[in-house]
Amino acid sequence: MIIALKPGVSKEDINQLIADLEILGVKVDSSQGSSQVVLGLVGDTTVINDDALRANRWVDRVIRVQEPYKRANRMFHPLDTVLEFKSDQKAAKIGGDFFAVIAGPCSVESRQQLVAVAESVKKSGAAFLRGGAFKPRTSPYSFQGMGCEGIDLLVEAKKETGLPIVTELMEISQLELFEDVDMIQVGARNMQNFNLLKELGKSKKPVLLKRGMASTMTELLMAAEYVMAGGNSQIVLCERGIRGFDNFTRNILDLAIIPALKKKTHLPVIVDPSHATGLSWMVPSMSKAAIAAGADGIIVEVHNDPEHALCDGEQSLMPEQFNDLMNVIRKYADIEGKVL
Repeated sequence: MIIALKPGVSKEDINQLIADLEILGVKVDSSQGSSQVVLGLVGDTTVINDDALRANRWVDRVIRVQEPYKRANRMFHPLDTVLEFKSDQKAAKIGGDFFAVIAGPCSVESRQQLVAVAESVKKSGAAFLRGGAFKPRTSPYSFQGMGCEGIDLLVEAKKETGLPIVTELMEISQLELFEDVDMIQVGARNMQNFNLLKELGKSKKPVLLKRGMASTMTELLMAAEYVMAGGNSQIVLCERGIRGFDNFTRNILDLAIIPALKKKTHLPVIVDPSHATGLSWMVPSMSKAAIAAGADGIIVEVHNDPEHALCDGEQSLMPEQFNDLMNVIRKYADIEGKVL
């Protein structure tokens, strides 16, 4: 349920209304819209008398929300959510007027590799460093990542470059290792690992939530709702391609979901053109398309030696190619009114 309050309502009156509602057993989230305060009610709202609410002198509208996702719903939070990160870069933000570029290798392979890539993507203008320490792989014989040592190398690269780091968490038992990680990635295979999502709801650490390989938009938003229900609203949604019948590209990049998500939710939405296409030469085109579709950022794989990469070399850009991409992205982001 949504309660839109009239302009001019005092903080005391808002707090009193919230207290009266919480006595009925519902949880109330308050957010400031562009012109009015909006209260979002979660729980058994059947106990709420709509007519009695409308009779309150400070209530403008009472709206019953039909979608199963509540906290992720733009009706609950009319303004875009913007996530801010500590960084020595000019702007390490995702959402709103900010366009975030997250770049780095698919997997952490060595100190030399990671630091070299981190320094190059920072020089080109990336705001975040990505790199997989733990790698979920289809084959048990493929490179699975460096694990704890990979986390240590990411933290070292963060200290040297000042870039916030993004890396994937695979299971709850690993969570304590992510203390110095700035944003935890939940991969497509774990999008509906509900126990993991619940635990991340308690962590209060930003979460990059990737869409499952065959998941609907509602399922993605409900996965975000699991994290938000635990008290963590710092979530970035990521479209990384879904399975289709044509195997020319690694996945099918569903750009249509970007404007749909922007309409339905206040959470930032980014695109992963590397995993979506699996082909490095397609990444620039799909990055430009992502900006045109309204995305709040991209996450791109960059490797200084793709031919010898231990993971996904075919979809990784060389540092020089990434620099060229950033020069193009700046022009496109400027057209869309985004700050890079």
